[in-house]
Amino acid sequence: MNFDDFANNWDTERRTKRAKIIADEIAVTVNAKENSSAMEFGSGTGLISFNLKDNFSHITLIDISKFMIDNLDFKIENNKINNMVTRQIDIIENDIDEKFDVIYSSMALHHIKDTNEILGKFYKLLNSEGYLCIVDLDEEDGSFHKNDEDFDGHNGFNQEELKQMLINIGFRDVEAHTFFKDKKIIDGEEIEYSLFILKAEK
Repeated sequence: MNFDDFANNWDTERRTKRAKIIADEIAVTVNAKENSSAMEFGSGTGLISFNLKDNFSHITLIDISKFMIDNLDFKIENNKINNMVTRQIDIIENDIDEKFDVIYSSMALHHIKDTNEILGKFYKLLNSEGYLCIVDLDEEDGSFHKNDEDFDGHNGFNQEELKQMLINIGFRDVEAHTFFKDKKIIDGEEIEYSLFILKAEK
C-alpha cells in the first residue's frame, strides 16, 4: 500500500481515539525506565508517539512514507516538541547507526512481507535488556483489507506463532494477549477485528 496517498487525511477522530488506547497499553506494558530512548517503527503521522512523548527522553520515529513524515514534521514543529525526531527510511534496506531501549510498532508489522527479517532487525537495533512492543491485528480472514487492492501483507498474526518466531531470533520473556476489539465498516458491513499486544526482551 502507498501510504503517501493517505497521509493528509490520516488523523481521523476514530484513529486518534484508538491511538490513545494503544499508547496507554504500550506505556503499561513496557513501563520505560528513566531516560529511556525509543524508536517507533511505521510511525505514520505520530498518533501513537504523541501520546508517549513524556514516557521517553528521546523518540526516533521511522516511516517509509515521505508524506507521512512531512505531516509528522509539521506537527512536531507546530507543537514545539523537542524530544522527537523523524527519519524517512526503509530499515530493512538501510542500516541505522543507533540503538534503542524500546522499539514499538502499531499496525505496521502486518504490512511487512518478511516478518522474520524485520523482527531480526529490531533485535539488532535494541540495547541489551531492551524491549520490543508490537501491537497488531489478530489473525483474520482478510476482510480487514479486502478493499485495499494493492495490499500484499499478512491477514493479522497468530500470537503463538509470532511468539515462537521471536524466541527463535533470541528474544526472551515473550508475552502476548488480545486487549482491544472493534468494528470496521467496509461497504456498509461491520467487520469485527481485534488487536493484540506483544512484549519481548532482548
